[in-house]
Amino acid sequence: MTAKTLDVVGIGNAIVDVLVQADERFLGDHGLTKGTMALVDEQQAEGLYASVGPGLETSGGSAANTLAGIAQLGGRAGFIGRVRDDQLGAIFAHDIRSVGARFETPAATAGPSTARCLILVTPDAQRTMCTYLGASVGLDPADLDLELVAQAKVLYLEGYLWDSDDAKKAFIAAAEVARAHGGEVALSLSDAFCVERHRDSFLELVDGHVDILFANEMEITSLYRADSFEQAADQVRGRCRIAALTRSELGSVVLSGDRTLAVAPVTLGPLVDTTGAGDLYAAGFLHAYTQGQDLEACGRLGSLCAGQVVTQLGPRPQGSLQELVAAHLG
Repeated sequence: MTAKTLDVVGIGNAIVDVLVQADERFLGDHGLTKGTMALVDEQQAEGLYASVGPGLETSGGSAANTLAGIAQLGGRAGFIGRVRDDQLGAIFAHDIRSVGARFETPAATAGPSTARCLILVTPDAQRTMCTYLGASVGLDPADLDLELVAQAKVLYLEGYLWDSDDAKKAFIAAAEVARAHGGEVALSLSDAFCVERHRDSFLELVDGHVDILFANEMEITSLYRADSFEQAADQVRGRCRIAALTRSELGSVVLSGDRTLAVAPVTLGPLVDTTGAGDLYAAGFLHAYTQGQDLEACGRLGSLCAGQVVTQLGPRPQGSLQELVAAHLG
């Protein structure tokens, strides 16, 4: 087994988020469904961006947010994702490295520009995302730093990348290397619409390669075409070693073997923006897990990190997560 010099290495879309506060009328005028993620082309992305007010630019991407959170907690984190050699690509690389995560994927010198996601936050704190995937979906097995993967205790895969055939191949190749070197594989389902597009292959991935599954209530019920959360939880039990299922204000449920662990949510202030809540839950959970803590502690740290990020605008914590842990978990 390869020496584990890293706790978690993630593979996902390398995206720069543009967060803008918007009202319901704006969503209606542009044919957007609140609370969903829509893929747009570069022209649509530019048009929407020109239609909104001032925004907050911050590096994002679901798995990248999780890895940044792990690094902020003091974990040893690495990220693999493709950017272009442009201004947004430089912003992404700077931001993820600045929190202590390793990011060494070479920037593409040709092809689509760096991905960006316009996140429209309505007054009820729900976020509606319009994503231009750009260079990120060009990730293929040649982009993988398999030495980095081999050094990780856990390889974390982002379901959003499943839209790309090359990225699918990269996922499987990385998962096989992780397993061969004594690591575990974690997957985030990412989005219910993503699950609907790729249900059969997601089921195969979960059954064949995944040790730890992260999903919210909509995603897990969609995956198993279940009529209720409870029914979906019954179906996923035993298909992977651990399933961590988030339920917004109801907290989360962690399944492992015959065990069912209910984890209470953490409320740290008014709800401002739900962007990144699931990403930071995974960050807290995986950080505790790779430090050898039990599942109850993993769930508590996940809830704490999620509870913090929803009190601010943006998907990456603006305060110190280590200070947050010291104040609330000792």
